[in-house]
Amino acid sequence: MNSEIKSAARILDLLEYMASRREAVPLAQIVRDLSFPKSSAHGLVQTLAARGHVVQDDAGRYMLVEANRHGFPFRRHEEPLVVVAKPFMEKLRDESGETILLATINAHCDIRRLAKCVSRHRVRYDVNLDAAIAAYCTATGRVLLAFTPKEALEHYLSRVQLLSYTRYTVTDIERIREILVKVRRDGYALNDQEFVTGSTGIAAPIFDGNGAVVAALNLGVPTVRYNEQREGFLLMVRSAADDISRALGYRR
Repeated sequence: MNSEIKSAARILDLLEYMASRREAVPLAQIVRDLSFPKSSAHGLVQTLAARGHVVQDDAGRYMLVEANRHGFPFRRHEEPLVVVAKPFMEKLRDESGETILLATINAHCDIRRLAKCVSRHRVRYDVNLDAAIAAYCTATGRVLLAFTPKEALEHYLSRVQLLSYTRYTVTDIERIREILVKVRRDGYALNDQEFVTGSTGIAAPIFDGNGAVVAALNLGVPTVRYNEQREGFLLMVRSAADDISRALGYRR
């Protein structure tokens, strides 16, 4: 095998390896797991980083850009957000034992999930990052809608079809308005089996250095475990969202 073919094979091996990892990994672990020479491994990850396929966090660990996992490119502001948020998401996943998601909203009130850290429980909440999400009846959506500019929110509410996904889904427009006012006031949102029966979500806003809400942090949990630890989960989610906000430069 000539050197060019060998390098190509190593790049593919590295991409497959990074795709299989759900958390960032240090260079030493890559070298150990793939049996690459350290100099070669370093050169390969730096090449992938330069091409935008891999990012390096503050601890020097590498992770595959989430867009490569689910088929749509990050916008310019989204990749740095994921890099900052991911260590806090991993910590929250480990402390709570539940699945953690990060999502943003665009001017048309469409929700984009950017990253997730999946629970290690056998029975757990999980979802594909590109799966459809209804903003009005999910915790993530409610947080992001609550802090959306009024004109965009009114346009969304005037055109959205309010479907009942479960018997718990709130579809009354005035009740939804009241919920969004409460979310903005309280600083968190709850979805208790409104989108998926047996699943509960808690979400809190993430602010940037200018004080704008740029994302929502969501904890997804089977409802039976939520009922056992609801106050603890809420405190953990809000604390993690505050930590990410501060890391982005936000000061109250």
